[in-house]
Amino acid sequence: MDTVRFFPPHEGISLSDLSGLCGAELANPAFGDRQVVGVAPLSRASGAEVAFAGSRVALPDLKKSVAAAVFVTSKLVSYVPDGVAALVTAKPQLAFALAGAALTPAAVRPVQLTTVVGISEFAKVDPSAKLEQGSIVEAGAVIGARAEVGAGTVISAGAAIGPDTRIGRNCHIGHAATVQHALIGNNVIIHPGARIGQDGFGYVPGPRGLVKIPQIGRVIIQDHVEIGANTSVDRGALDDTVIGEGTKIDNLVQIGHNVRIGQHCVIVSQVGIAGSATIGNGVMIGGASAINGHISIGDGAQIAAFSGVAGDVPAGVRWGGVPARPLMGFLRDAAAANERAFGRPGKTDTDKRGDGK
Repeated sequence: MDTVRFFPPHEGISLSDLSGLCGAELANPAFGDRQVVGVAPLSRASGAEVAFAGSRVALPDLKKSVAAAVFVTSKLVSYVPDGVAALVTAKPQLAFALAGAALTPAAVRPVQLTTVVGISEFAKVDPSAKLEQGSIVEAGAVIGARAEVGAGTVISAGAAIGPDTRIGRNCHIGHAATVQHALIGNNVIIHPGARIGQDGFGYVPGPRGLVKIPQIGRVIIQDHVEIGANTSVDRGALDDTVIGEGTKIDNLVQIGHNVRIGQHCVIVSQVGIAGSATIGNGVMIGGASAINGHISIGDGAQIAAFSGVAGDVPAGVRWGGVPARPLMGFLRDAAAANERAFGRPGKTDTDKRGDGK
């Protein structure tokens, strides 16, 4: 790796302390005083770094590892080489994530683009705006009339905060993001280029063409939400668009007006959610899926990538395909279609011709 390091090594944490932070058990207490300074992939972790092996798929790299320590399940402990400390846990990847946060804390939260403290002289803040002590406004940012910003919140360079918008404490509004007609909770991260609270897409046909429906709702974003770069969240038409506590939204997602998303959901890149859809708590939606408007997805449901959800989805199910349906049924349909097309499951068009063209 290049010698330029954006996230320098930690000064060191003992494996005894790290295991306690991550909820893991150190298989051999003799390694307790060993210091680790960073995290790395299992295939190239050094003698001062910690890695993880989540399943037997990682066995080839695990057997050759020279890492300082590896998070593993109890079933993989016997494969950890001599000299490498085994940190035993039922969820190695989760423990590894916690270790990464402890060893590289700067990577968990966006960094400031400048070193300004307080309000930059090159920012434009309306005199009626209220900024708590300890908030930071970088150069080129604009904060509108009567807006409120909590302590510890960073408004990055070039960001625009609309009139009457309220942003809680310890938030980060990324470079060139826009936030308007919105109420934002605490510990919210909005990445660069995101668009929060602009018009929803609402028109009705009239005798002279399309007539715009006024969008007079708000966007409400609860605590600990993270919204990725260039994601768009429309404000409500008459009701509010709501994103529940702890939900994580990837880059390049479109969320329409009046959508209500529950707590602790995961929505992956290029998902589109049409207006007035309701997403329950703990829902996971795979990349590039399309969610129809005015439908409901129940708590804990999982939607596979590239799916088209046309109707209501029950709680706790796994659905996929276009139109989306129970995942096992979709996979059987796909296998049957493949067999009809190519003669046997898994056989490709290239296999059938045998000419590689």
